[in-house]
Amino acid sequence: MQVRKAAVKNERKFPLSLRLRDARSSYGWSQQTLADQVGTTPVNISRWENGSTFPSPYFRQRLCEVFGKTPAELGLLPPPPPGTRIGHIPITRNPFFTGREHLLALLHKRLSTARTTALAQPQALYGLGGIGKTQTAAEYAFRYADEYAHVFWMRAATRETLLADFVTLAELLDLPEKDEQNQPRMVAAIKRWLAVHEGWLLILDNADDLRLAHEFLPTSHKGYLLFTTRAQAAGAIAASVEVEQLTPQEGTMLLLRWTKLLDMDTPLEYAKAADRAAAERIVREMDGLPLALVQASAYVEETGCSLKDYLRLYATHRKDLLARHSHLLLDYHETVVTTWSLSFQQVEQQSPAAADVLRLCAFLAPDAIPEELLTRGAADLSAIPGAATDPFKLNEALEVLLRHSLVRRNGSTQMLNIHRLVQIVLRECMDQETQRAWAEWAVRAVNAAFPETDYGTGANQQSYLHYYLPHVQECASLIKQYHLHFPEAARLLYQAAAFLDLHGFYPQSQSLHQQALAIREQVFGSDHPVVAESLNALAVLSRIQGDYEQAERFHLHALAIRDKALGPEHCATAESLNNLGVLYRNQGKYEQAEPLLRQARSIREQSLGSEHPDTLLTSINLAKLYLEQRKYEQAERLLKEALATSERVLEPGHPLIAQNLNLLARLSYEQGNYERAETLWKQALAIIEKAFGPEHHATAERLNDLAELYLAQGRYTQAESLCQRALSICENLLGSKHPDTITVRKLLTKILCKKEVEQDSDHLPAPPLG
Repeated sequence: MQVRKAAVKNERKFPLSLRLRDARSSYGWSQQTLADQVGTTPVNISRWENGSTFPSPYFRQRLCEVFGKTPAELGLLPPPPPGTRIGHIPITRNPFFTGREHLLALLHKRLSTARTTALAQPQALYGLGGIGKTQTAAEYAFRYADEYAHVFWMRAATRETLLADFVTLAELLDLPEKDEQNQPRMVAAIKRWLAVHEGWLLILDNADDLRLAHEFLPTSHKGYLLFTTRAQAAGAIAASVEVEQLTPQEGTMLLLRWTKLLDMDTPLEYAKAADRAAAERIVREMDGLPLALVQASAYVEETGCSLKDYLRLYATHRKDLLARHSHLLLDYHETVVTTWSLSFQQVEQQSPAAADVLRLCAFLAPDAIPEELLTRGAADLSAIPGAATDPFKLNEALEVLLRHSLVRRNGSTQMLNIHRLVQIVLRECMDQETQRAWAEWAVRAVNAAFPETDYGTGANQQSYLHYYLPHVQECASLIKQYHLHFPEAARLLYQAAAFLDLHGFYPQSQSLHQQALAIREQVFGSDHPVVAESLNALAVLSRIQGDYEQAERFHLHALAIRDKALGPEHCATAESLNNLGVLYRNQGKYEQAEPLLRQARSIREQSLGSEHPDTLLTSINLAKLYLEQRKYEQAERLLKEALATSERVLEPGHPLIAQNLNLLARLSYEQGNYERAETLWKQALAIIEKAFGPEHHATAERLNDLAELYLAQGRYTQAESLCQRALSICENLLGSKHPDTITVRKLLTKILCKKEVEQDSDHLPAPPLG
């Protein structure tokens, strides 16, 4: 048992009161300020904090009143008489320990000596290696040691370390069996001692095998148990308490204090702006992992480089820095890399499928990885040995990973999380060829799981697809980094771009469509129909964003490819004709638009039937053309036919129904039937908001329509409210110079002018009588 006495010889007569100092610092008080609060001198405050004196009962009470804390929370419990306690904590107290206050308070509540030991269930601090479990357990022991009769610390990583520490403990307790060569007898003697004595705290550190550690404990006792472990499942052995990453503020504080860029008593707000900004970036890079932050701090201190210098080095030497051991870190025997490398090896030995799941996750976005992505994607990846192709196999693989806390699993959402540094270390330990292979498998897996984007996709499916977008973005980066040019990569980019387009994320959609187009041109050639598909999508985006010239070039190019490769009567050719007609209609080129829309409608009726959504869409587009030309009878006939068919063959709430209702509302408005127009526009708005959300471009269009109606009715306040909301959406999605944004802004100006005139007229003086 590695033993270091908790009490170290120094000039102090009492323990350092770090909790008192931290409480004062949390209020931003100086020692003088606190002295004024309790009625003493700053010299006394300093002596209490550094342990040279101990406050009297009166001042202990005053300090508790000032901070609203208990004596234990302020570290003001009187020390026990000398010679009556036995205690070992084999690591020194970390003066830079930061955060974890909620966690320590929870442990103190659950392991409180105020509760009967029968109710004090053992606690297990669990989490990823390097997350700070041992340091948290040690801080708990240092803070609350005075509340326990004895404090013991055992290294529980293996049976050998447990036996070694039990031998040392037998000597410390001066048991008759301390010289016993028969180890089981010696262990039994210590278990008997623990069973008959009460009020002790036993910490079993690195108890990754909880069943093994449990073998060394008595079946009944009156003490308190605290485990640290990577195992997330503790069963009946203990209550599991997760140790998570440090918050950005806590991580920044730790880094600045460790590197001596911030005094221990100085609040974070007083750090230099440049130092704080660099520290915050490092914390983000390390994803709040304490061990990584401590290693970074030690490197900065040892080399004398700045935090900015460290960031530049980390960009090119991540693995080297994460693997570097520092002679300053006395109680940190492992680095980030060595800590996890052993876990990776153990996972590989226990389950090749689990190791493959972990490697696949290393190439996805770290947060909210859908489990279905892994099973559906794995079914498409026969090249991966041991792939988890169904939920049962995935559960078996995840059980191994959870045993090492290498992933976190949310059973209710069926999502996984993996720490960013775990991803980095896994990738950095692969050669370039292996990295490329796993990057390709990740792209193929996400593509296999990502469904076709449908114009009428339901709300559940829309939500489902949103979870995939971060992984698609990660795949887009992988495709660029490793030059992954194959059809499935282009298909994934195209489908994700179509989904983003559907939801109004036009710049992001355009970027993915351009990436997909480049791959398709390289893989299939410039005259292939899939190239035309990408050109058509980019043309529609250009039209939506107001770039009509580019939209026309793309549409004409796509139409030429489709007409030549597929023929003039093909559905894809009809799509290009329809979209080019819509473009010309938007530009007011009605004579060019009408024949294109008629031709598209005829092709779709022949090939798809009159009730197909694409045919209905073309009918609606043609009706809108007639409406803009004030050919009301033709427009109304087409719209009523399309609406009747849509309501019969489509699901309620389909966006095509909303489009139809919108145009019927516009027709009613232009014919002076405001009441019917309002009813129809409200129905259309409700469908659009449900289908696409309150911040979609189509939502803004309906809001603007209603605002225009309310303006015509003199309902200026309602008109202003709706128009303001529409303008906000357009500015966020399209930018301030987009034609649609300008149109909405003009309407708002008109509403405000009308409202001002009305208000002025309300205050005109009354005409004279007679």
